[in-house]
Amino acid sequence: MRIEADSMGSMAIPKDAYYGVQSLRGRNNFIMTGRPLNPFFISNLAKIKKAAALTNYEGGFLPEEKAGSIIKACEEIINGSFREQFIVDAIQGGAGTSANMNANEVIANRAIELLGGMKGNYSIIHPNDHVNMAQSTNDVIPSAGKMTVLELIVKAVAELKKLSEAFANKAEEFDHILKMGRTQLQDAVPMRLGQTFQAFSTAINRDIARLKVAGEEMLTLNLGGTAIGSGLNASPYYYSNIIPNLNRLCMINYKQAADMFDATQNLDGFVQVSGCLKSCAVNLSKISNDLRLLSSGPRTGLGEINLPALQNGSSIMPGKVNPVIPEVVNQAAFQIIGNDAAITWAAGSGQLELNAFEPVVFYNLFESLELLRQAAFTLTNLCVSGITANEEHCKALLDNSVSIATALCPVTGYEEAARIAKTALKKGVSVKDLVREEGIISEKEIEKIFDLFPMTINPQIKYENKEISLSY
Repeated sequence: MRIEADSMGSMAIPKDAYYGVQSLRGRNNFIMTGRPLNPFFISNLAKIKKAAALTNYEGGFLPEEKAGSIIKACEEIINGSFREQFIVDAIQGGAGTSANMNANEVIANRAIELLGGMKGNYSIIHPNDHVNMAQSTNDVIPSAGKMTVLELIVKAVAELKKLSEAFANKAEEFDHILKMGRTQLQDAVPMRLGQTFQAFSTAINRDIARLKVAGEEMLTLNLGGTAIGSGLNASPYYYSNIIPNLNRLCMINYKQAADMFDATQNLDGFVQVSGCLKSCAVNLSKISNDLRLLSSGPRTGLGEINLPALQNGSSIMPGKVNPVIPEVVNQAAFQIIGNDAAITWAAGSGQLELNAFEPVVFYNLFESLELLRQAAFTLTNLCVSGITANEEHCKALLDNSVSIATALCPVTGYEEAARIAKTALKKGVSVKDLVREEGIISEKEIEKIFDLFPMTINPQIKYENKEISLSY
């Protein structure tokens, strides 16, 4: 063990640990989720620390040897090393101070080691004075959070695009299949099965567009604002160059906030991203519900499509297969919707110049983004790509429906069409056969009116998947 001290007193630290006394206090105080910091978040903390060291060196505030060792330590963390040394819980008090200090201490001790010193000898590299120079938890943590959200948005959007394409492919494959459309779960008017899947694709494309727009706001960082936005303890050189240096390191066009006080205290940008995730989750849940209904049966439900059979569906009923992929996507959607409530409460509960609840915002937002990505991946690869259609069954259901009497309204009027529908239902015959039997219209008119395919065509509909380019 080694002994480290801070303003609160002394603690014994494992001799080989790269974390220090403030990290250990944080771990002991915040036993909440049992989950560590998000690995992308850790890497982004290290990217900020690297850019800060470079900027402070260029400004003449950090000697070359110290800056070089800090930068090297940051690079190792960015590449995935020392993850086990980040010991604080993802949800923590102090607006993320423990997370920031965990990064500072790990970087400092690795930098000390690179310079040939013993871990804990902070006279060589100090976590606060050198690694955290010109920074505060209050500009580092929200900036790392935004950087992480951007990364996760890109990954989620990539999977959503694949899901949209999978639905579009099925829309084309099933475009020739006529089926009954339903409203309020009752027979409505004819449509094509492909139109059902095209609607799924269109909804997902709209979600993608929303997420991309929300992601643009994540490009604005408050780095340089330090504690409350005033930039106290940051040199003019640092203030002006931290973002350009970060951009060179990350190859992304981040911007410095025009109003640092606003950017330090308000989290509405994260709420906007979460709201877009919630909207997408709602769409995914509705689509999953539709897939379960359309595949219900296999003999006593709608049974118009078949989902891939992946596993036994019952421990008691032989041969039963459940729609497990739509079910799990439903549950992911429920979790995302719940996370949005937590994010909303946390963002609205800040006081004055800082919101102390950023850790729970990030915990839930990162989870929502990763859940959405995985839900889209799972739905695409384990469900949508393998869906098949029961074409003959779709046709039989359509032929037996009385709702196609709607097509008679322009010829017979609503009241007469309603009478025909009710009579056909009572007699158990098709509407077409009843019209022919009663001689209401000529055979030529019958064939024209009951040609179902034209009923599904709206000449005004043009499906356009407009791309919104990512600037990050």
